[in-house]
Amino acid sequence: MRVSLTELAPLYQSGTPKGITSVCTAHPLVLRAALRHGRDTCTTVLIEATCNQVNHQGGYTGMQPANYAHMAAKLADLEGCSKDAIILGGDHLGPNPWRNLPAEEALSQAEIMVAAYVSAGFLKIHLDASMGCLGEPDAMDDTTTAKRAARLAQVAEDTAKKQGLPPPLYIIGTEVPPPGGADHTLTTIAPTSPKAAKKTLAVHEKTFAYMGLTQAWDRVIGLVVQPGVEFGNQNVISYDPTQAKALTDVLNTQTQFVFEAHSTDYQGAAPLAQLVQDGFSILKVGPELTFALRETLYALDLIASDLAPDYGHRPLYKAMEALMTEQPTHWNGHCGGSKAEKRTLRHYSLSDRIRYYWASAPAQAAVTRLFNTLSGRIIPPPLIWQHLPGGDGFADRPLNPDDVIIWRVTECLKSYHTACAV
Repeated sequence: MRVSLTELAPLYQSGTPKGITSVCTAHPLVLRAALRHGRDTCTTVLIEATCNQVNHQGGYTGMQPANYAHMAAKLADLEGCSKDAIILGGDHLGPNPWRNLPAEEALSQAEIMVAAYVSAGFLKIHLDASMGCLGEPDAMDDTTTAKRAARLAQVAEDTAKKQGLPPPLYIIGTEVPPPGGADHTLTTIAPTSPKAAKKTLAVHEKTFAYMGLTQAWDRVIGLVVQPGVEFGNQNVISYDPTQAKALTDVLNTQTQFVFEAHSTDYQGAAPLAQLVQDGFSILKVGPELTFALRETLYALDLIASDLAPDYGHRPLYKAMEALMTEQPTHWNGHCGGSKAEKRTLRHYSLSDRIRYYWASAPAQAAVTRLFNTLSGRIIPPPLIWQHLPGGDGFADRPLNPDDVIIWRVTECLKSYHTACAV
């Protein structure tokens, strides 16, 4: 069943809540899994790119929004997924990539980025201007955040109107968890207070009205709040509905909105289903899916090591270790401890910092060599049992590594599908 973003709030208010999974990634194989799963289940495929990942300057993937949209369209064709089922979203769109600059410069770049996203056909726009820029506090107050968000919304509105595109749908919210999860062991996470949630909505509504953006405000469909879920490098805080009860009661009076839950990775089917029941109708997931990708690539690396004498011992793992050691920017501030502990976290952290490296040339070369080694090979069942539990269906027949990756990522997506269909 395909559910549109604008149906989420009415469905929740009618007592028949449904959810939509937001797949936040730029990795083609993860996107193929989402698109194939959407095709097979006839459900909405919401895929989102983040401001650091994809922007008008290329982001860390080297892609601009138009490149991402083109890639998504090509992959949809490959998987036979109807374009009508796909929604493109832009996540954390604001000054974050340029927060080392003065605020005005950073916001000017954010405006260009938002225009690029809307021009490329991104319908769901998360306005996130909550972070401070050069010389400012790390987190800005509601009033400043709302003014900056409205400024970016004006750009989005003008761009859509000028190009004859559908007007965007917006997500707002100042209590945004750290993208990709926390970088330390967690014990508890307090949900957003009802007072803070109501204030965020009130201040944004007043600011949008003051700037003549009443029609845009009518298309604000959700608020990012902290439901009390998060994951660190090696542990997960599961959803506790009793702790979030006061927050979820906010939706009893704020009937235009649903909540958007970030960092829902690794929650599992039951907590995810409870989140949807409680009005967290948009469930964002990213690192869990690329963790599954990495997990499967490393399993195939071990299979190839055991199967093909000329392949060597775990060359993919060794290539990624060398790459991350030579270019530590994406993990160094997130992985602490001893030398051995850092090495473990580089590869196996739940935050999956390794995801930043798959698009690089050395990683691509190592994956290509792995796939070339295994493509068409017959894998004996005991080798599958040893390195790829649950993958029995790939034994004793010519192997397609792409399908193995897509299968494993889809196993993660099934939990979200079950939760969203409650």
